[in-house]
Amino acid sequence: MPAFSRINASAATLTKNRTEHSVVPASGMCVTCVDGCIGMCEIGKSAYRGHEVIYPQPFGVITTAAEKSYPVDYSHFSIMGTAVGAHGLEADSDKAIFPAVSLGVAIGHDRGLKFRYPWLIPGVGSTNVAKNNWEGLAIGSALAGTALTIGENVVGMDPEAVVERGRVVATGDLKRRVQLYKDYQSNGYGAIIVQANVEDTRLGVQEYAIEQLGVEAVELKWGQGAKDIGGEVKIADLKKAQLLHERGYVVLPNPVDPHVVKAFERGAFKEFERHSRVGMVTEEGFAQRVEELRKAGAKYVFLKTGAYRPADLARAVAFSSRYKIDLLTVDGAGGGTGMSPWRMMNEWGIPPVELHSLLYQYLKRLADKGQYVPAVAVAGGFTLEDQIFKGLAMGAPFVKLVGMARAPIAAAMVGKTIGRAINDNQVPVYVERFGRSKDEIFVTASALRREMGDSEFEEIPAGALGLYTYYERLAQGLRQLMAGCRKFSVDLISRDDLASLTHEASAVSGIPYVMDVDREEADRILGC
Repeated sequence: MPAFSRINASAATLTKNRTEHSVVPASGMCVTCVDGCIGMCEIGKSAYRGHEVIYPQPFGVITTAAEKSYPVDYSHFSIMGTAVGAHGLEADSDKAIFPAVSLGVAIGHDRGLKFRYPWLIPGVGSTNVAKNNWEGLAIGSALAGTALTIGENVVGMDPEAVVERGRVVATGDLKRRVQLYKDYQSNGYGAIIVQANVEDTRLGVQEYAIEQLGVEAVELKWGQGAKDIGGEVKIADLKKAQLLHERGYVVLPNPVDPHVVKAFERGAFKEFERHSRVGMVTEEGFAQRVEELRKAGAKYVFLKTGAYRPADLARAVAFSSRYKIDLLTVDGAGGGTGMSPWRMMNEWGIPPVELHSLLYQYLKRLADKGQYVPAVAVAGGFTLEDQIFKGLAMGAPFVKLVGMARAPIAAAMVGKTIGRAINDNQVPVYVERFGRSKDEIFVTASALRREMGDSEFEEIPAGALGLYTYYERLAQGLRQLMAGCRKFSVDLISRDDLASLTHEASAVSGIPYVMDVDREEADRILGC
């Protein structure tokens, strides 16, 4: 059996083994470690760059996710189609066609949050890769009628933010991010959500967003699938590092220490690290914060949690039920959009299938007792329509949405890159075969132009077209899969639309092994 993990060399840390094809599986070291090697592996690079090698590189222009191969993943399940009937539409071949599948979802205590598609971006925050692609993410999400979450630390990282007596009173970046989304939101679909960690809460970011920016949905954050500590970023500017230190962040090394300042100025190191604090969850504190947000005017309160141990998942489910949370997002191990420590990303936490299976068990226990069950979103490496279907089916009927971040960012980045190539008249051959303009290259452009009009369409950045077009593909692909299962509405997707391809996958998920699916019905049909 192949090893689950790759150790000591990765493109993520810009490291490699000298003996690339002869590596010790347990340690990841070269079979022959030679005196005189310049240190290309993680051990070697750590010998001269130390803690810098903990993080994926180069920071600010990449997203990262674990290389670990988990024992069970969503590819170990298959979608079960059928040749019989239709659910949600009349069983008529002229009516039950895949374009008729409804992908709309409504959530919230009043079902007032409406989304055209059953997915959302669950949290992209203060990293450069998020900030530099925000136009595409915000406008593309709004045009598609889907939700977008502004992640942690955006205000704290903003040099334009004005903080008085420890509370934010004005912002540049957060205001811009919210407004970009709202400017393109139409017909009440979608939502812009503001997330908060420890530092954001101390700064009063969510209260500011509610009262000054008109944000209706806010999210408490316990963590994500990539790390079990607070968020990290790199800071290449001394003044900014000192500003963040003044705002209460943990900045390493200490940017106000004269010896550190001199070392930085002479080039001993190039970047500071900004770290967020770990939260200290208690039921009393959680209940108090939810009440504070509702009193501040929050219409919807969400909770995002990561791949922590099962007891923490149980807390997230129980607290969300007791305090009537509108959406609980559960993020499986291995994902990430920013700068999570590389080994942590690979080696901590509960993988998605196991975490989502536990989540289903816990939610069902509450439902069986007649207790409130919040709408739920699952995240953890989802990218395409088959995975979206499986995520919705695994947690049905409780899971209403699938969270994705790296894939939408990738779509926005590609769209942005193509837009620059068009403007520079340097469209690559691979793309040029489709044309040399936005209307020719982006397959959704013509319909959007008709819908919006020429002048408004021309204002749409290419990054937003990239995200919108990617979403259009997901929508059509998901409709086709659902029609094959004869499920013509998202709320009709169920766990029996899946089969496990291995006994281990069945044991983990409770989804029957493929050879056991429909056994009783098949016996009845056969008359034996």
